[in-house]
Amino acid sequence: MTAYFIQAFIYLSAAVIMVPLAKRFGLGSVLGYLIAGVIIGPVIGLVGEETQTLQHFAEFGVVMMLFLVGLELEPRMLWQMRHRLIGLGGLQVAATAAVITAIAMSVGIDWRVGLTVGLILCLSSTAIVLQTLNEKGLSKTEGGRSAFSVLLFQDIAVIPMLALIPLLEMPALSSTDAQSIAEAHESIGLLAGLSNSLYAVVVVAAIAAVILAGHYLTRPLFRYVAKAGLREVFTAATLMLVIGIAALMSLVGLSPALGVFLAGVVLANSEFRHELENNIEPFKGLLLGLFFITVGAGINFSILADNFLLVIAITFLLILVKAFVLYLLAIAFKIKGSDRWLLTLSLAQAGEFGFVLLAFSVQNHVLSPEISDLLLLVVAMSMFLSPALFIFFDKVLLPKFEKASNDREADKIEETGDVLIAGSGRFGQIVNRLLVANGVKTTVLDHEVQQIEVQRTFGIKSYYGDATQPGLLHTAGIEEATLFIAAIDNKQQMLDMVKNVRQNFPQLPIIARAYDEVHSYALEEAGADLIIKETYYSALELGGEALKHVGVHPFRAEQLKYAFLQTEQQCREGLFQKWKENTNEAGISSAYRDLFLQLEQGIRDAMQYDRSDAHSRTERGWTPPPRHYAELLDEQYKKERVNHDSEA
Repeated sequence: MTAYFIQAFIYLSAAVIMVPLAKRFGLGSVLGYLIAGVIIGPVIGLVGEETQTLQHFAEFGVVMMLFLVGLELEPRMLWQMRHRLIGLGGLQVAATAAVITAIAMSVGIDWRVGLTVGLILCLSSTAIVLQTLNEKGLSKTEGGRSAFSVLLFQDIAVIPMLALIPLLEMPALSSTDAQSIAEAHESIGLLAGLSNSLYAVVVVAAIAAVILAGHYLTRPLFRYVAKAGLREVFTAATLMLVIGIAALMSLVGLSPALGVFLAGVVLANSEFRHELENNIEPFKGLLLGLFFITVGAGINFSILADNFLLVIAITFLLILVKAFVLYLLAIAFKIKGSDRWLLTLSLAQAGEFGFVLLAFSVQNHVLSPEISDLLLLVVAMSMFLSPALFIFFDKVLLPKFEKASNDREADKIEETGDVLIAGSGRFGQIVNRLLVANGVKTTVLDHEVQQIEVQRTFGIKSYYGDATQPGLLHTAGIEEATLFIAAIDNKQQMLDMVKNVRQNFPQLPIIARAYDEVHSYALEEAGADLIIKETYYSALELGGEALKHVGVHPFRAEQLKYAFLQTEQQCREGLFQKWKENTNEAGISSAYRDLFLQLEQGIRDAMQYDRSDAHSRTERGWTPPPRHYAELLDEQYKKERVNHDSEA
């Protein structure tokens, strides 16, 4: 038992030390795990023969990851992916396997061995790619979604590969020993002795059982467990579900990852989805980290030293072949720009299923142990280099595409409107939609090409261009505009733009979006007539709803929101003047802080008294207020404030 504790401590210590270092230097967590494995394995020798056993156990992290991926995909979304899933994924597997087979045959390798190697190496690492895409926020891009489609098809393709590889048996490697034959058959699964037709029925039945059980049995099960109110029991039920499905898939010779992925898709609409995600996520993260460590620790440096040039050559040839095939497919499927390179580089490595298929091929006398050991190093080395490909994309290619996007010439503006809006992101587009819906003609400018293209698919017209450039504003018709709305994301560019517009068009009203309070002061100083803090009113609305949920009457909650707003507006001018007097960039001087504390006290005072109107806090409901109610309410509020201040 002590030995297990020591080994666990070694693995965890390596991860705790190396992964944060790798993240700090921008290398990503996956490369950190791989380096940690290399250090404690081949370099120092703290871990040894148990690495391979641990790797089989840690591969379950991939299974859990695909279960979580399935939970994020509704069946309708999966159906929408069918063209990329079957077309892009199917062509990648077929083309890559064909090219590798042709290369193997050209150097004198038997076609059966070449085909097996092609099938094994055409797969990519689901664990590395999905983990890195999520870390870098690339999973929602077109390149990320395309990469996921290919990975999903590859996981499905493992099933026919497991059926095909035994048919490629090499007579020279076959053994007449009955025990060896029995072991080879047993490795396929407990149902390997069945006829092909009956085996197909069993496979279909197993998949149907997973889908039906996921749809009809899991909800009653989780409702029953949830009633117990014990989180650990719910966690146990979640693990039981995932492990049970994985075991069922293994028994019938299918990929456990595929089975739990289907279960995740079935449960995507379940009310327990988020609880399932929360329970599985910690196990998935630990097991994936352990898997990457075992990959690094499992690199056999003695074989690598004896065949160094050959292993490196095959590894780089594999990456080039896969990248070439993926790049051509990206062109064929009209994947453009940086997304094309993201798809190309993210899937250019071999995958973790390669370890499984290599062992399976040796057991079925298709590959010799010598070839298998060599290919194991190639698979591990390609996975080891995969984070470097992501770094190359992130640090070298992506900035070039962003610069090219920024250097693009502005669109030709066909017609101008009464209101000129700079910025069509999550803030500006709502403003634009409201104005257009009420018949107001607008001209919208934005410097994000992808944002403009997405909006055009929904019929929202906007033009590419840098609204901070005076020439573009002139082309957009700012001289004839009756209002200018500044809604871009960059705070400094926003200030420069407002200053420029105010200087050149002093009579033009400017409404600006502010990031925070200090930014709103800077915009006011730059010349904006009205500033709206982007999260202020939504936060105020949420605060009002929170008051209602804790027992405050809805009408009283509206009063409190109004009092809060009025008190802040009354004090804002004083805060703005104190900010202008301060030389600190953050605008937080002692005088400003004291005035802000007075504001907070004023808000607390405003919350303490009720209005003497006809509505009671205890009434069951309230009706719409009469005409001019807001003006009366404002006058009454001012009188009460005067009385309150005089009494104080």
